[in-house]
Amino acid sequence: MIATTVLAPRLEGLLGSANVISAPEELQRYAVDEMIPSAIAKPSSAAEVAEVIRFAIAEKLCVIPTGGRTKLGIGRPPDRYDIAIDMTGFNELAHYDPGDLTLSADAGMTVRALQEAVAAKGQFLPLALPFFAETTIGGSVASGIDSVYRRLLGNARDFLIGAEFVDGKGANCKSGGRVVKNVTGYDLHKLLIGSLGTLAVVTRLNFRTYTWPESSASQVASFSSLENALAFRDALETSGLPFFNLEVLSPGLASAFAERLRAKNTTPPSVFDANGWVVYAAWAGNSSVVRRIQTDLEVCTQKSTPPSVETLSGNLNTDVHVLFREAFPLLRAPSRDAVVLRFVHPRLSPENLHDLCKIAAKESLTAHVLLRPVGVSYFALVAGSGEGNANGGLARAANAAISRLTKNGATHSVLHASTPLKASIPLWGPQGPDFALMQRLKRAFDPSNTFAPGRLAEGL
Repeated sequence: MIATTVLAPRLEGLLGSANVISAPEELQRYAVDEMIPSAIAKPSSAAEVAEVIRFAIAEKLCVIPTGGRTKLGIGRPPDRYDIAIDMTGFNELAHYDPGDLTLSADAGMTVRALQEAVAAKGQFLPLALPFFAETTIGGSVASGIDSVYRRLLGNARDFLIGAEFVDGKGANCKSGGRVVKNVTGYDLHKLLIGSLGTLAVVTRLNFRTYTWPESSASQVASFSSLENALAFRDALETSGLPFFNLEVLSPGLASAFAERLRAKNTTPPSVFDANGWVVYAAWAGNSSVVRRIQTDLEVCTQKSTPPSVETLSGNLNTDVHVLFREAFPLLRAPSRDAVVLRFVHPRLSPENLHDLCKIAAKESLTAHVLLRPVGVSYFALVAGSGEGNANGGLARAANAAISRLTKNGATHSVLHASTPLKASIPLWGPQGPDFALMQRLKRAFDPSNTFAPGRLAEGL
């Protein structure tokens, strides 16, 4: 195995000195759970990526592909980390056919840059994701993070139609294509979603696009009790109205949203300051569709008689939409000592949610709850500033919350926690019967265990 002291010079022989970084202060910025690489490689072509991978295989080194580095904290600490492969040099829109509603973009292109490119043609990609300005499309797919459009348009699995990647043998591979109705071969590219860089280095992604709606609007309603808020959300869920987003905020998180709006010199909706549970519904379409949905929604609202309702339009509608898109960083922002859990469940009852809040209170922690569509919920536990032994309380509360909800059929993942805390919290649910298949896939894609070993689970 190559000595780390000569790693950077060897990589420079492959990529040139301008594309290899070894300065300690720069290496620190690529840390994954306090593990720091020995060098950063910045390839500019798929061929150079393949060269780096073949070099790593030959020298028995481990690599982690990176983009905007906004979600490197998701997953387990890797077993080993020698080279960070920075993909931000791959940032071109390689192909775009507005008539066919398809595109191909380099993995290092930011989501914002891609959205701006297709917006010029009146289209959009349903990747309304946190860290919108910094996150890359490759990192977004690899992290499997939620989009606020998921209720109506699904997640990346529903509109990712192809990919190009370098596998663990250093070979350039393709899966899928650039047409929506592609029936050739297996959808291997969909295995990359949520893989956290453990299977391959993604170099290019193909998506189908959607026509940008003519207008949009949203409504926020506040309820003094969680039970009434959930009943209203359920009524909207069963109304048949095509909401692209439908979420519930706990009182503390609603207040945090209000403060974030004030920081932008925007007057927040009054319901965010009502100290109640907030139901947010958003919809879009042509002007007549938007008006019709709003009329039908008013009928639903009158039946539920919430104490405070506000319809949002214009800049405020946009600003609130951005808050929900950026919910993940907002949940982890209040304190260095925080845990953000993601639960997937058929349905959380008011009793389940009250139990979560009691668990937090028992450890003197602040709890924030965000109920997302399609059975996804975020639960954040936040320790106050200056807590001397925050990790102990956070670990106990997180484990208690996981135990409580998994008994009711939920599955979970930890989206954010400090490195020490990760040793005390199960980051994913228990291994399922498909774990052996996952190991076989890992060996097929990455026979030398070069890519982020252990980041998904032990043995993956």
